[in-house]
Amino acid sequence: MGILSGNPTNEPMHYGEVFGTWSYLLAAKGMIGGYQVFLNHTGDSDLHRLIEEAIHEGQQGIKDVETLLKENGVGLPPAPPERPNAQQEKIPVGARFQDPEISAAVSKDLAAGLVVCSQIIGQSTREDIAMKFGQMHVQKANLGAKFLRLNKEKGWLVVPPLHQN
Repeated sequence: MGILSGNPTNEPMHYGEVFGTWSYLLAAKGMIGGYQVFLNHTGDSDLHRLIEEAIHEGQQGIKDVETLLKENGVGLPPAPPERPNAQQEKIPVGARFQDPEISAAVSKDLAAGLVVCSQIIGQSTREDIAMKFGQMHVQKANLGAKFLRLNKEKGWLVVPPLHQN
């Protein structure tokens, strides 16, 4: 047997895997807090449902990565506190995030998450870590497609200039 060819969970994480997964976890925890705030601001029921889906998927990913880091003796990053529910009508109009802004922000986060998942997959020597982030990559891509469809249907998609010959 070669080096690092046994059960992946018995192999140590290298520094890149530790830093990548820890950083991913820190960002994911922050995004969940932000999405909870977005729920308070959104008035569109379809967008509300997709944000709830993003929160659910994010929380599942957080649990998985926390378990991985704990099993490998890595300290966990802090998490912001849970955000309270608020009624949209009580948020002043000028202080309220608009639905197109919210959808664009979550779409941007999903795109960035795809890049991060790909980076962690590419630097991993442990197959279990690469597979876990591969699964999260697919989930983010699927959710990103749902946001793209929603943005098109609602007229929220801002398209760059189209190049025509």
